[in-house]
Amino acid sequence: MRVDEQLGWVLHARPYRETSLLLEGWSRDHGRLCLVARGVRRERPRQPRALLQPLVPLSLSWSGRGELVQLTGLEARGQPLALAGEALVCALYVNELLIRLVPRHDALPVLFDAYEATLQRLVLSSARAWTLRRFERDLLAETGYGLVLDCQADDGTEIEANAEYIYIPEYGAVPYRQQPNALRLRGSALRALADDCMPDAVDLAGLRRLMRALITHQLGGASLRSWSLLAGGAAMR
Repeated sequence: MRVDEQLGWVLHARPYRETSLLLEGWSRDHGRLCLVARGVRRERPRQPRALLQPLVPLSLSWSGRGELVQLTGLEARGQPLALAGEALVCALYVNELLIRLVPRHDALPVLFDAYEATLQRLVLSSARAWTLRRFERDLLAETGYGLVLDCQADDGTEIEANAEYIYIPEYGAVPYRQQPNALRLRGSALRALADDCMPDAVDLAGLRRLMRALITHQLGGASLRSWSLLAGGAAMR
């Protein structure tokens, strides 16, 4: 199979054999895939190696079937994103989420568009924590684990902004009733995420804890490397 000029990004790159790179690619119509860029570590590579790194918008071409396909062409769709410091770490966290939670070869164009919008928000906005929470929500929804944020799981009652709830993975929100070791948060936090309306600092912190717990659940109890890099930063508060 041959695919030409697909909108895409490189999520991660690592050396492969003596002269090549192994790429985690992310494409709009073919999802996440593993590409081998042959010969790009030679002195005079056929493909421009400078483009084969994260945060550069690309047009990708490849051929082959199965888990590993061969990169046959690429062009830049724009300049590398101007990200540094915490904003850069946030972008790499988003890339790690895709690598760890999105199956290969699942076409997820809505999530692809959300990814590009997220990167642009990281470039233009200082509201990084809210930007991450929105992307985490969208990723879970598009991979089949969407959150029910507007009603209670047990009886369908509308979430009340001033009430307190706990959120049970793969079930939903239920009222907080002094459950031991429960992760509780205000209904206003859930409603903010449902309505795409930026919450206050208290609710934003509650949503961070919620999304961390849900992602950990999807990872089978594992953690993400980026969490340690973001620890203590404003984007994770």
